[in-house]
Amino acid sequence: MFKFLGGLVSGATYPLRAIALLCQNRQWQHYILIPVILNFFLGVTLYLGLLVLGVQGIDAVILNLSLPSWANGGITLPILEWLLRILLGILLLLTTGFLLGQFGVILGAPWYGKLSEQLELQRLGQLPPEEPGMAGGILRNVQRSLLYESKKLVLLITLGIPLFAISFLPPIGSLIGSIGGISLSATLLCLDLFDAPLERRRLSFQNKLQVIRHNLPASATFALVSLLLVSIPILNLVTIPLCVTAGTLFFCDRIYPRLNTVKLDKKD
Repeated sequence: MFKFLGGLVSGATYPLRAIALLCQNRQWQHYILIPVILNFFLGVTLYLGLLVLGVQGIDAVILNLSLPSWANGGITLPILEWLLRILLGILLLLTTGFLLGQFGVILGAPWYGKLSEQLELQRLGQLPPEEPGMAGGILRNVQRSLLYESKKLVLLITLGIPLFAISFLPPIGSLIGSIGGISLSATLLCLDLFDAPLERRRLSFQNKLQVIRHNLPASATFALVSLLLVSIPILNLVTIPLCVTAGTLFFCDRIYPRLNTVKLDKKD
């Protein structure tokens, strides 16, 4: 029980630990500055587009929603509508932040990769052997990246569509869909935040999911706190590189010491 509770608390603290680490290593600041600038332009585009469409969509859902018969005509009806509007609004912000996190990580990957390498080298004293930098190796890296993104997309569609459909089922479908959607978003974000050190070891997509599962509950609280941080408008321009740093720090402290004890499938 104490180990479980310790994991819950420890996982949530890694973004704070990353702040302290970056303050102590100011030579890494240029790995953060360029992605922040890229995230700014990306964030403006996403928030102007998705939030406007999302608010219109929420109004349409509320307008066409069939609430329970006992709520009709009473003071409970507007209360339920506002609660549902707040819940869907929070989900919209989390979804927009999640998309910004996804695209922000991809755009900033070259700088985040270097930052992750420097951090891992400092914490562990070594990096895994690199593949030869030949044309075949570069093409294989591109192929792995495309395959990784396609598998994330398949996972998103496979679980996301049913959760979206469930959210329209009264009376608690929206609650179930919201919880499931947040959990799915947190898992996908966690994959991206752990990806740099895991990809250096050429782990398969299934193995990366196993790593997250074997490090519960710390990986869950880390992912949820990170999802919250990347979902806060304006602040997420800075928190995305912060959470990427925290992901590598989490790997060095908690995943790497246990990596050989986790039963993994074949690498890709």
